[in-house]
Amino acid sequence: MNQLNVIVMAGGKGERFWPLSRMQWPKQFLTIAGNRSMLQMTVDRLRKFVPLSHIHIVSHVNYRDIVRLQLPELPVGNLILEPVGRDTSACIGLAAAKISNRQPNSELLVVPADHYVEDEEIFIESIQKGRQVLKRSRGVVTLGIKPSYPETGYGYMQVSEAEYDRILHGYKVERFHEKPNRETAETFITKPNLYWNTGMFLWHTNTIRRMIEQYLPDLHHGLEIIRPVLDSSMEQAVLEQVYPRLPAISIDYGVMEKADNIYMVPCDFGWNDVGSWGALDKISERDPFDNVIQGNVINLDTHDCIIHNAGDKLIATLGIQDIIVVDTEDITLVCSKYRSQHIKELIQELKRQKLEAYL
Repeated sequence: MNQLNVIVMAGGKGERFWPLSRMQWPKQFLTIAGNRSMLQMTVDRLRKFVPLSHIHIVSHVNYRDIVRLQLPELPVGNLILEPVGRDTSACIGLAAAKISNRQPNSELLVVPADHYVEDEEIFIESIQKGRQVLKRSRGVVTLGIKPSYPETGYGYMQVSEAEYDRILHGYKVERFHEKPNRETAETFITKPNLYWNTGMFLWHTNTIRRMIEQYLPDLHHGLEIIRPVLDSSMEQAVLEQVYPRLPAISIDYGVMEKADNIYMVPCDFGWNDVGSWGALDKISERDPFDNVIQGNVINLDTHDCIIHNAGDKLIATLGIQDIIVVDTEDITLVCSKYRSQHIKELIQELKRQKLEAYL
């Protein structure tokens, strides 16, 4: 089997985890579960089956020093810096071009930097199963999770139960569904052929480059201008000139929804994308009243709340339920748990009121 290379996408803003996640230090660099940052935990997990020399981090140029601080052993050439964020299609295309220059038609695993995995052994087994399906299909393989509750913050994949590889346990993907509303999510969890989309993919470099050329020709054209100068002294200058003009579109919308050779491996390794404060309910310890408490907090008659205190002052609660309280040095957020997916609305309001200092 070919050597596996990994692309770790670490350039996001993590806006739904505001105010702890800020533009200068976004979610992927925060310690949310355990005692390491989300990025560090992701790389620790990957190093159990891939050498560090084959792990590539894609991030914003502004986060260069943070990545270096958190991953001091990462080879210099394995940090790929975007001058601006252009969504996941450009991010993946850029990394695939660089890896392809070094190792033609390598196998690629793409993972976000800020996801939570409870059972790492099963995660690794799932990746190996996915590689076997990739070897047979020569297409695209993604990892899917059977929904256990009606989540509105995830995309979903619909698979064909008629097209099931009984040897490798892989399904053909029929279509991708956008993040649903609550009513639709309630329906989705009753359907046996719908799975959460983890945003993790396996493919060969030639495959994803060919798909970008077919479905996103403008992006392909820009990447072909960039590709010859990668790993040269001209790389950053050309990136700064060309990259901001590339189309900004996610890999799901730009490629996956249009492609027809996609297979899914069903997995169960305790996954969560930690997309909003509500995710702490699923990945953190809770007290006897189903509260997640972090920091200097006392509470009475408080139920089903998430309270995060990043400072030394005391937070005291009495008689509240289903509330999120987050206190940082300069911001206090109070939010209904049922609105945690909508924190971006606050971000937009801060921008409208020209309060960018709080972003």
